[in-house]
Amino acid sequence: QVQLVESGGGLVQAGGSLRLSCAASGRTFSSYGMGWFRQAPGKEREFVSAISWSGLRTQYADSVKGRFTISRDNDRNTVFLQMNSLKTEDTAVYYCAADSSGGLLVVHTRPSEYEYWGQGTQVTVSS
Repeated sequence: QVQLVESGGGLVQAGGSLRLSCAASGRTFSSYGMGWFRQAPGKEREFVSAISWSGLRTQYADSVKGRFTISRDNDRNTVFLQMNSLKTEDTAVYYCAADSSGGLLVVHTRPSEYEYWGQGTQVTVSS
């Protein structure tokens, strides 16, 4: 069992930056692939970024490529999402998720591939 707690969301002006954190409980965090998803009002949950358990592979949605960076610190059981050059369309609730089925270089992009989810953190980007 893994419990995930996101933090770092808030209100920021367009062009600004935020850094989201996702703290995981459990001793096997380092064996989990991790992902970030977001959901805006009236829209489906969408993939943002993912990182393999090894940290050797990352993947990004086209909409955030070049602006967001995912990273992990397995010693601190934490995954991060650095978000730069934020746009109003980035406004959403951001969720982190954990998946135990991945391999060294495996990342997953579909919500159904993740077993554990955090409660989400709100990111609001104003114009």
